[in-house]
Amino acid sequence: MLIPAILALIAGASTTLAFAPFDFFALAFITPAALFLLLRQQSLKRACWLGWVFGLGFFASGVSWIYVSINTYGDTPAIPAALLTAIFCAALAVLFLLQIWFYQKYFSKDYPALAFGVIWLLFEWLRSWLFTGFPWLYLGYSTLDTALSPLASIGGGWLLSAVVICIGLALANLIHNRDRSKWLVAFCAISLPLLISFLLPEQWTKKSGEPIDVAIVQPDIDQLIKWNPLHLESILDRYYSSSQKLLGKKVIIWPETAIPSLYPKVEPYFAPLVAEQQRLGGSLISGIPMKVIDPQHPLGRRIHNSILNLTENTSYHKQRLVPFGEYVPWQDQFRDLFNFLNIPDMTFSLPKNSLQPLLKVGDFQYSTAICYEIAYPELVREYSKNADIILTLSNDTWFSHSIGPDQHFQMARMRAIENGRWLIRSANNGITAIVNAQGEVVEIAPRYTQAVLEGKVQPLQGLTPYQRLGQWPLLIFYFVTLGILSIRRLSPLLSGKATEQPQKQC
Repeated sequence: MLIPAILALIAGASTTLAFAPFDFFALAFITPAALFLLLRQQSLKRACWLGWVFGLGFFASGVSWIYVSINTYGDTPAIPAALLTAIFCAALAVLFLLQIWFYQKYFSKDYPALAFGVIWLLFEWLRSWLFTGFPWLYLGYSTLDTALSPLASIGGGWLLSAVVICIGLALANLIHNRDRSKWLVAFCAISLPLLISFLLPEQWTKKSGEPIDVAIVQPDIDQLIKWNPLHLESILDRYYSSSQKLLGKKVIIWPETAIPSLYPKVEPYFAPLVAEQQRLGGSLISGIPMKVIDPQHPLGRRIHNSILNLTENTSYHKQRLVPFGEYVPWQDQFRDLFNFLNIPDMTFSLPKNSLQPLLKVGDFQYSTAICYEIAYPELVREYSKNADIILTLSNDTWFSHSIGPDQHFQMARMRAIENGRWLIRSANNGITAIVNAQGEVVEIAPRYTQAVLEGKVQPLQGLTPYQRLGQWPLLIFYFVTLGILSIRRLSPLLSGKATEQPQKQC
């Protein structure tokens, strides 16, 4: 049992290499197939163990940046930070344990490859919303820079994950059965997605105006001093001086929580800059904390992580907060208990209404996502239907020089393809970039340094097939497939003719 466990651990850890910044995309086809082969002839208990070990390797390598955030910026010593990271990864790996338990107990005998793939994809979907969701490291992201990526416009990253798992399992089946039918399945699994991708239109959306001149300020402010009041003036000066040279650009953009203060306190300082940008017909957008009075809230107010158009006074409040980083889940319901346990109020609140208008910037509408929100495909899809441009502000300083920012940017690029929109990404110390509707990087700023990125962005309108239908066609297919497999499994029992059946190879 030791050797299969080691192989499962290696397979899980190696999967991370399929994603940015490594981009060995072929591993995304290989490692799930390796787990599938390891599960053959295993007992339920051993299969669950292998699933958990695979998940542990997958998350320990894939989200290792959690340690950086806890240790460097959470002011937690190395050993406790490593322990907390290990607990987090071990807890996430339980999802793989449950996934394999469900497969091995109910579906491993009848069309195992089909069942394994469908259950894998359903658990990817489950991760997107369970306990507020952790939509990270989906297999489809590995294909971003391949010929398969246009498929995201018709089925999102979800469809790309399905293609990856389908190809991998089709090839895995050849190891045990190399008859002509299995070669045909493998050939179709590879060639059909490539053919469809090649035949798709280059762009589903159309121009809704002339290209816009944008300038993105990347301030490179150390997270350790950002919220220190003693450094507030120097931080404001950095934004002011950087933006003075850019006045007249159609849009000037600052990153997430660029202004580490409530705006009324610093409004007089920026008033001349804002007034001049208004006079020149431009807009100035910033990430900023915003206070909203709410008599129904236990504290009488809400503090939001927001995007504010300073020149037009339109805003967006972040609605997918990072649990235990930006808020404590169920804090309102268990406030007395949290007070007793001395758990402090977190900085930010969820907005009262989840449905918010698009951010108006000049003549165009922007779909907005703050940091972590860009990882949620369905959230960005819903907000981008009537938008001309996607704007995402982030502060990836929390990740330092880890692989986190690369993974984060990879997901943002996928959102551009899914929604057929140009995407602007503004980050404190990178990755700051402009991405076109095909997910290609048009402009990018150097990382970990103060910089200004200037470029043109093309506003677009129209709907991609993914925007019209979302994930529902795939989900319906998955649930119907499991339903059919369940009926096949139960039919001998219901007819009283249950016998030992040979394992199907498909």
